[in-house]
Amino acid sequence: HAPFQRAAMTYAFGRLNGLGSLPWHESEATGRMVGNPSVSETVATYMTSLRRRKAPGETATSARAITQETLLELYMFNNQPEIAKVKEYKAGSRKSIKESHEWGGGRARRLLTLAYVLSFLCLLRFDEVLKIQMHDIEWVSDTCIKLTLPFRKTSQFGGIKPFYLHLFPPHLAHLCPIRALANWLEVADIEDGFLFRKIASGDRVSRENAHMTSECFLEMFRNNLLDIGTDSAPYGTHSFRRGGCQWLYSCCRWGLIRICDWGGWSTEFSNLTIVKYLISYADVPAERREDYMNPNRPPALKCFSCGRTCHCI
Repeated sequence: HAPFQRAAMTYAFGRLNGLGSLPWHESEATGRMVGNPSVSETVATYMTSLRRRKAPGETATSARAITQETLLELYMFNNQPEIAKVKEYKAGSRKSIKESHEWGGGRARRLLTLAYVLSFLCLLRFDEVLKIQMHDIEWVSDTCIKLTLPFRKTSQFGGIKPFYLHLFPPHLAHLCPIRALANWLEVADIEDGFLFRKIASGDRVSRENAHMTSECFLEMFRNNLLDIGTDSAPYGTHSFRRGGCQWLYSCCRWGLIRICDWGGWSTEFSNLTIVKYLISYADVPAERREDYMNPNRPPALKCFSCGRTCHCI
C-alpha cells in the first residue's frame, strides 16, 4: 500500500496545497525548505529499500501446498463434457449474464491442466513453466517425453538436467504429463514458439509468440479453485512446487537426496530449504491429530500400483 499512500501525499502537497512537483530542498535565497515533501530524496530512498524491510515480529506467509486430491477435483471438474467442450468463437455482449464457471473454455482448461502437472511433477517455478517452448520438449517414445529447460534460477549458466516424464496408469490420469500434453496440443494448434500462449477472447489461442504472464495464470488458477468451492486466497504460484515436493516425499516415498536431484536443488542441507517446502503452518494437515494413534480409523485411498491402503508410510 505504500506506493499508493505516497502518490496520495504527492497529490495532496502538490495540487491541494499548491507546492508543485519540485523536490523537497533548501532554498539558497531564503534558507527555508521548499518544494513537495513527498518528492524528497529521503522518501525516494526509503521507498526503494521498503521491499527489504520487515515489521518486527512479522513472518513471511508461504503459499499453501496443492494436494493430489485438489488436483483430482480440478481435473474432474475441467473434464466435464460441457466444461471441456471446445466451442467455436461467437461474439458476445458485455451485458449478457454468464455463469461463474464460464471464465474459461475447453482450451483454457487444457492449458491449465498441463501447467498444473508440469509444475507439480518437475517442482518448477511458474515463470519457468510458462517460458517452456516447443523445442524444449522431445518425444522419446509414444509414452515418454524429455523436457529440457534452457534457464532456471538456480542454474543460470546451463548444466540443467532434463526431466524424463512417462505415461501414468489410468488411476493417475489427473497427474499424467503425456495425456495433458497431448490434450493441449490437440486443440492449441502450436508447432513452434512458446507452449503456453495467452488465451484470447472466445477461448482462442493467441497467435503471438509470447508466453502467458504469471499474473494471468494466477487469476485463471484461482478462478479454477473457486469452481470446486475451494478458497483461493492461500494459494499462489509456488503452491504446485511445494505440493509436488510433499507428494514425492509422502506418497511416492522418495528420499530427500533423490528429490533434490530431481528438482535441481542443492544437497547441502545447511539452510534446510527443502524442509520449508515439506513443512508449513499454512498447509492443511493430512490427518487429524485425534487419529494419530487410532487403530480403527478408516483406510486411505488404495494405491493401484502397490495395493497399499493403510497409513503405514
